[in-house]
Amino acid sequence: MLGSFLPRVLLMVFGYAYPAYECYKTLDHTPEIGRLLFWCRYWVPIYNEAKFALFIYLWYWREERTDHLYNRFRELVVPREAKIDRIRDKARNLANQSCQEAMNCGRKGVCAILNYVSSHQSAPQPHSD
Repeated sequence: MLGSFLPRVLLMVFGYAYPAYECYKTLDHTPEIGRLLFWCRYWVPIYNEAKFALFIYLWYWREERTDHLYNRFRELVVPREAKIDRIRDKARNLANQSCQEAMNCGRKGVCAILNYVSSHQSAPQPHSD
């Protein structure tokens, strides 16, 4: 359940909510058309339908379309491959570092809570029968 829930939540936050919020901020605070276009292009009203149509287009008619699309994609990626790899490695290192810091903060928080609870426990009272 968590395996399908978490990606959907992340998609909603980073794919829809964040760009929508940035569109709002751009319109409300600095109505620059360039910035507005930058954030508005992330929200396509018929995204799922367009994705389905592209899938049918590539799959149904001829195999050459997928080859053509791959070759065009490859032309774009090959000259930038080293830069993409550097950015990916930096992102991975940043994510690892952030996870380590979050784990350290969590560990310190749990230790602080346990110390607080153990210091405020009352001593056991002797039974008077």
